[in-house]
Amino acid sequence: MSNSPALARRLGTFDASLIGLGSMIGAGVFAAFTPAAAAAGSGLLAGLVVAAFVAFCNATSSAQLAAAYPTSGGTYIYGRERLGSWPGFLAGWGFVIGKTASAAAMAMTFAAYAAPQGWERPVAIAAVVILTAVNYHGVTRTAGLTRILVLAVLAALAIAIAATWGGSGPDFGNIVGEGLLAHGWYGILQSAGLLFFAFAGYARIATMGEEVREPRRTIPRAISIALGITIIIYVVIAVTLLAVLGPAGVADSPTPLADAVSAGSLAWAAPVVRIGAAVASLGALLALIAGLGRTSLAMAREHDLPHWLAAVHPKYKVPHHAELTLGVLICLVIAVADLRGAIGFSSFGVLLYYLVANIAAFTQPAEDRRYPKFLQVAGAAACVALVATLPPLSVGLGVLMFAVGGVFRLLRLRMRQA
Repeated sequence: MSNSPALARRLGTFDASLIGLGSMIGAGVFAAFTPAAAAAGSGLLAGLVVAAFVAFCNATSSAQLAAAYPTSGGTYIYGRERLGSWPGFLAGWGFVIGKTASAAAMAMTFAAYAAPQGWERPVAIAAVVILTAVNYHGVTRTAGLTRILVLAVLAALAIAIAATWGGSGPDFGNIVGEGLLAHGWYGILQSAGLLFFAFAGYARIATMGEEVREPRRTIPRAISIALGITIIIYVVIAVTLLAVLGPAGVADSPTPLADAVSAGSLAWAAPVVRIGAAVASLGALLALIAGLGRTSLAMAREHDLPHWLAAVHPKYKVPHHAELTLGVLICLVIAVADLRGAIGFSSFGVLLYYLVANIAAFTQPAEDRRYPKFLQVAGAAACVALVATLPPLSVGLGVLMFAVGGVFRLLRLRMRQA
């Protein structure tokens, strides 16, 4: 391991849980149910159960590993320590490249709700610049702003759901529609793949393990709290949307929660959903930038990325070179790319990331084991199954992405040996 300066341990269970919540309860909660309903109809409820189970398996692996290796980098470090340098590199590369695209998508989602027409890209870039500056000034600033954003989003969702159920009438018959299996198991698995990425933010807690107090106790507890609260919220939203709009209505609406509110007698609350979506996108973006910076720091420490990125700010104790570089890259993606397919592109990398995590957790010795091995086997198998549901273009881009990463690492290894 590198002798570069350590980060400061400043996060307790409450703040770590909020960072996980801010990562999970992001823009996906306002958008992911539409493609999930198109894929599975009412079967999205079964897809949600599958996604939650996969998330739980992956979360137990991440928590078990983070307790044993409480340092920045998440699965990149776990893969290196348990499986070797190449699996670790592939996990880290998939996370950095995939989540950079996701961060750009979050910024553009925020702008879609908050910016005047024609100003979406400049507003998205401005959001990245501001939130990168917040992260630059220390993890306690990040946690403080995340606390405000998460509470605002939860309040907006509570108002939206109350307004929906207070309207003229959710129809419980709509919930099952034509039946949970009307679109088949492939549709259910595809909806699970789409909904899974609304859960994936719990890994952000593990990637920030070097900044958590009492990590062996705090990280598993924070991951469990954040994931449990998120599952409850998503189940309530899924049932509400299906009861009000029905499966076809959810599938046809780009803003299903806003439409569900508008259908009730308290339609004045619909703008709250729009504000909530914008705030949720900011919360997810803030946590993404923080997690990306820590994983890049870990990879730079091991020379899998340029070592310049391993610098830690002497005052703020954050990986400032990594965060600034990533902020620039995210802005470049926003400026030139059409990000409607960003989720599919990043999905490939994220699923491989968790595949490595599950395999690494499976190899841990008895003294480090907190959960039974069958959860890691189930998590790894589920990651492979969900990859199979991705569109062919996403799989092709993912394979290309990892081929580029492999060539990049081979060249760096040769340069170091020369």
